[in-house]
Amino acid sequence: MAGGGNNVARMSPRQRMINLMYIVLTAMLALNVSSDVLNGFNQVHDGLQTTNHNTRTRNEVQLKFLQDLYEKNPAKTAPWYEKGMSLDKVAADLCLSIDSLKKEIAVRADGEEGNPDEIINLDDLEAASVTMLNPASSKGRKLRERIVSFKEFIAPLIADSAKREAALRLLSTDVKPTPGSVIPLSWEEKMFDNMPAVAAVTLLTKLQNDIRQAQGEALASLITNVDIGDVRVNELNAYVIPNSNMVMRGGRYSADIVLAAIDTTQRPAVFVNGSRLANDNGHLELTAGSVGNHEYSGYIEVTRGDGSIDRRPFRSSYTVIEPMATISPTMMNVLYAGIANPISISVPGVPMNAVQATMTNGTLTRNGDTWTAHPGKIGSEAVVTVTASIDGRSQTVGSMTFRVRKLPDPSPYIAMKDAQGNTVHYKGAPKRISKAALMAADGLGAAIDDDILNVSYSVVSFSTVFYDSMGNAIPEVSSGASFSPRQKEQFKRLKPGKSFFISNVKAKGPDGITRDIPPMEVSLN
Repeated sequence: MAGGGNNVARMSPRQRMINLMYIVLTAMLALNVSSDVLNGFNQVHDGLQTTNHNTRTRNEVQLKFLQDLYEKNPAKTAPWYEKGMSLDKVAADLCLSIDSLKKEIAVRADGEEGNPDEIINLDDLEAASVTMLNPASSKGRKLRERIVSFKEFIAPLIADSAKREAALRLLSTDVKPTPGSVIPLSWEEKMFDNMPAVAAVTLLTKLQNDIRQAQGEALASLITNVDIGDVRVNELNAYVIPNSNMVMRGGRYSADIVLAAIDTTQRPAVFVNGSRLANDNGHLELTAGSVGNHEYSGYIEVTRGDGSIDRRPFRSSYTVIEPMATISPTMMNVLYAGIANPISISVPGVPMNAVQATMTNGTLTRNGDTWTAHPGKIGSEAVVTVTASIDGRSQTVGSMTFRVRKLPDPSPYIAMKDAQGNTVHYKGAPKRISKAALMAADGLGAAIDDDILNVSYSVVSFSTVFYDSMGNAIPEVSSGASFSPRQKEQFKRLKPGKSFFISNVKAKGPDGITRDIPPMEVSLN
C-alpha cells in the first residue's frame, strides 16, 4: 500500500488485521508443497540408494579384476592399476563428503537424530538452503568445485571419446538460464535454493550415482587398456549394463548382459529368470509395470576349451517411478485475471518438444519452451494438466491447481528524476521532495511493483487538496493523469515544509477494471 508509517498509524485495527492475514496467506501459498510429490521423492531416493549399491558393487568387481591382473603381471599393468586405485580413492572421498552433507541437511530439518534415509520434515525449505548456500561456509560452491575437479581427473582416464563425453555430461554443473529470470543462477542455487529437504537429499544421492557411474566407465576403460594377451586371466564374471536404472511407468527398461573376457568366436547363452534370451548378443528389454524396485537374476553359459560348460550367475535391479511433471508458477500458486501469467513446465527425462499442456478456466499458450496462462473466471480454480510422449505413447504425467484472483489495487506515485537523472517513483510521506522536482513532474501514475507483481495501471482522474492560511480546503481536479494548470499554480504557491493531499484517485488496470485506490500525502522539503 502507498505511504509510510503515518499511513499505517491512520489505518483502522480491522484494516491492519486484513493486511496481516494477507501476508500470512501469501507465505502459506508459497510453502504449499504437495505431499504426493514429497512422498514421490522418498520413493526415488530409495530406488537411487539401491542403484548406488549395485553400481558400487559392480565397480568393486572391476577393481578386483584390475587388481588380479596386476598381481599376475605388475610390470605390465602397474600404470593402469595405480590410476584405478587413485580413482577409487577420489570417488570414495567425494561420495563420503556428499554423505556428510546429506546428514547435515537431515539434522537441520529433523534435529540431532535426523536421518537422511528417513527424513520426517520432508517439506522443510530452509535446511538445504542454510546448509549449502551459507556464505560463511560456501558448502554448495565447494561441492561444485570438487565435482569440476573430479571431471578433470576422470576425463583422461576414459579413452573412448563418446563414453568420455557421456560420463562428463553426468557430472555437468552448467546451469541453463530459467525463462524470465534476470540474474543467472549458480549450480548450487539451482540445486538447493528453496528446495525441500527430501528433494535436496535425493538430488545429492543422484549425484553420488552419477559419480559411481562415471567411475565405472573409467575403470572399464582402464581394464580395456591392459593387454590381456600378456596376462593370464583365470576368472570370468557376468555384468549387467543398463541404459538406465530409473524407468517411468509405461516405459521400457533396457540393459546389455555381457561376460568379461569371453571368446569372440562363440556367443554365450544368457538366461534371465529361467528363460533364455531370444537374441545372442545379450540384449535385455523388460516392460516397466508397477512402481517400485524390481530385481531379476540369471546366468550366462559359456563353453570352455575342453568342451565343459561354465555357468556364471548375475543379479541386478531397476526402479520404476511414476511419470512426474514440473510445473513452476512464477507467482506462487496463484494466477491473476487480466494479465499474462508466465509458467515453467518440464518433464524430467523428456524433451520439451514431446511435452504438451492444457488448462481449465482459461487459456494456455506456448512460445518455444515457455508458457503463458490467461485465466478466466475470478474465484474459480484453474487446473494445468501436462502430458508427455513416452516411448511413442502420450500419457498424463502431472497436474497442478491454481487459484484465480483479481489483481490487487495499485499504489499511486509521482514519477520524477533523481540526481543521476534516473526515473524514480515518489509514493508520498514521510519522504519529502523538493519543490523543483514537483514542478518538473507531469502527473500521477499507478502500479503494482512489489517484486512479486509488476503491473502498470492507467490513472483516469484524481484530485489535489490544498489548505490556505485559514485552514480551508481548496480541491483541484486533474486533467486525466496529468496535473491541471490550476494544480500547477497551487504548486507554485506552496512554501517549504508544506504538504498537500492527492485523493479520489481512479486507475484502470490491464484487466479493464477501474478502481478507487488509496490517497497519498505529498510533503515538500
